[in-house]
Amino acid sequence: MANVIDYIKWRGDLSVSIDGFNEVDGLILSRASYFPFESLMEDNETVTFKEIGERYSKLDVKTLNILWPDDVYLIPAMGSSKRFGEMLVTKYDHKIIKEKDIQYAAVTIILPDGTIYVSYRGTDSTVVGWKEDLNMTFMTHVASQIEGVKYLEQVAKEYPDKKILVGGHSKGGNVAVYSAIYASKEVQDRIVTVYNNEGPGFNKEIIESKEYKQMINKVETYIPQDSIFGRMLYNEGRYTVVKSNEFGVMQHDLYSWEIEGNKFIKLKEVTNGSKFIDKSLKDWLEQTDPKKREKVIEVVFEIINTTNIESFKELMKNPIAKGKILLGSYKELDEETKDMIIKTITILFKIMKDNFVEETKLKSKAKKEGKKNVGAEQTV
Repeated sequence: MANVIDYIKWRGDLSVSIDGFNEVDGLILSRASYFPFESLMEDNETVTFKEIGERYSKLDVKTLNILWPDDVYLIPAMGSSKRFGEMLVTKYDHKIIKEKDIQYAAVTIILPDGTIYVSYRGTDSTVVGWKEDLNMTFMTHVASQIEGVKYLEQVAKEYPDKKILVGGHSKGGNVAVYSAIYASKEVQDRIVTVYNNEGPGFNKEIIESKEYKQMINKVETYIPQDSIFGRMLYNEGRYTVVKSNEFGVMQHDLYSWEIEGNKFIKLKEVTNGSKFIDKSLKDWLEQTDPKKREKVIEVVFEIINTTNIESFKELMKNPIAKGKILLGSYKELDEETKDMIIKTITILFKIMKDNFVEETKLKSKAKKEGKKNVGAEQTV
């Protein structure tokens, strides 16, 4: 089935001034924040996607920090299309600070009518990026979220009176929603839509805040049918289920989301597997102390740091050697810390087991009742 690259082939010759901005455009511009702009444009430069595409064609792809294989095709496709080629790219900001658990990037895209789209990057392959994701399980506010608010305020100030769209994929979707929630009232009034493409939720403190409740109606959340990342933590508001041609965790790949015309192919609800994961993770959060979650995460990443790896790509290059180092570091932990890690993980697996048993019982009961109803209907 068709995906975002096929969409550009179909509708790339139509400017957004002719065929208005839509949910698929929102997903594509969310992905744009993952592009290696540090190699494609100068600091404080404003260029079109057409120029980005031309510069990209002159570089050796192997030297670029391409975060997902299909980006190799999306970058030139956007640049060569009328729809995206004439859009302006500016204000690229990129930070990775290991000591502060920050992995963050954002870029601003200016549409032909002057509307600005602020796009936030999700998690990359860096260790610090994944650690920041896990920090969300015990922290109300993480560094990339705070950076996101600052960035949105700065861009809004530089482009006064312009309508604003905000978006992101994965953690970028979370940062997009967070930034809109905590932006100033003046900026919030200019926000038309927030495109949250399978971004994880927040803890209850944020969900129950007045800031969240005031902004949530402007948030459009899209998740695939087997959604895992988009069901993490707590979320309110409407969401749309998009059909993916992948399975399980691989549905997080936005290139697997199916498109027809200028819309996603939609499903009525998520799968039972997604519901199962969602309930299990929430039960785990309810049953484990935030301080213990924090301690376990800190210890796990201290162990990873003993390998001196900066990204999971490095880990996979020599998994056996790195694995021996990780195991050696784990063995050196004191018994109390080991016990805490094991108990925390055990709770999660017990919850998943109990939920699986409960789900199996419900399915069996529903099946039996279904057979009874069929028999009754036939008798009548």
